[in-house]
Amino acid sequence: MTHITDQILHIGLADPAAAPLAPYQPGSHLIVAAGDGRRNAYSLTGDGFNPRTYEISVLRLDTGEGGSAWLHDNLEIGRLVAIEGPRSMFPAAHDQQHAFLVAGGIGVTPVLSHARALARSGKSATILYSYRPGHEAHLEDLRALVGERIRLVEATSVVETQTALAALLGNQPFGTHAYACGPAPMLEAYEAAAREAGWPASRIHLERFVAPELDPGDPFTATIASTGQKVEIPSGVSLLDGLLATGVPVSYLCKQGVCGECRIAVKTAKALEHRDFVLTAEEKQAAAHIMACVSRGHDIEVDL
Repeated sequence: MTHITDQILHIGLADPAAAPLAPYQPGSHLIVAAGDGRRNAYSLTGDGFNPRTYEISVLRLDTGEGGSAWLHDNLEIGRLVAIEGPRSMFPAAHDQQHAFLVAGGIGVTPVLSHARALARSGKSATILYSYRPGHEAHLEDLRALVGERIRLVEATSVVETQTALAALLGNQPFGTHAYACGPAPMLEAYEAAAREAGWPASRIHLERFVAPELDPGDPFTATIASTGQKVEIPSGVSLLDGLLATGVPVSYLCKQGVCGECRIAVKTAKALEHRDFVLTAEEKQAAAHIMACVSRGHDIEVDL
């Protein structure tokens, strides 16, 4: 364990019996159980190729809503922690030869994973790293991977990052895929700059830590296919919370539609209102699954 900034702790996790660890795609994450009963998702920072350890960097957030403070205060060498994964929600495109990687703050962790995987496969990357002064993490790791193809922005507002995004998105090799992870204002600027530069949506990828606020939505009825039980979901209540309140077990994590943990199958539906940031456009069109924590619909029959 190493403090790489005052508020970011880098943690290495290994099997206590020295058993081999499962490989993973760049951009994957682990779910780590904190001792206070919470489960948090953290991006892996390695390239995913035959790992001996799973490494994560944890930003301390003293909000009371997550387990990061517990990990900072209670982890010590040799302590056992429970994990789930790795899980891939932010994978690399298979056909890329060059990548434009955009990191904001602690969003540097999946970007580092992508950069390491690209370097291992002999492919190139350009990196834009935006951070608050004095809060940079893994900067030397990134420099070692891409050399001069890194642009650093000590941002005090999103304006500096917007300017850098516009310049770099307009000057990438043909066929480049772009990836971004960071706070919501930066991701909004990233998407806007990509549209302005004429990038096709299929080459723009991002991972969100926090989703925008949603309106309460209309009430609807969900039917559980295995039992025929009908669950009324009022306005302002999620399908997830409605199912949990009636004793139907559904796995969940973020409750914001960004982690993919509460994905459930849909047997039939008159309409679905997808509000998540996980399913692809094709998956939403197919209407076979829904993220229960945020998405809604009309007369849904869930395959539970």
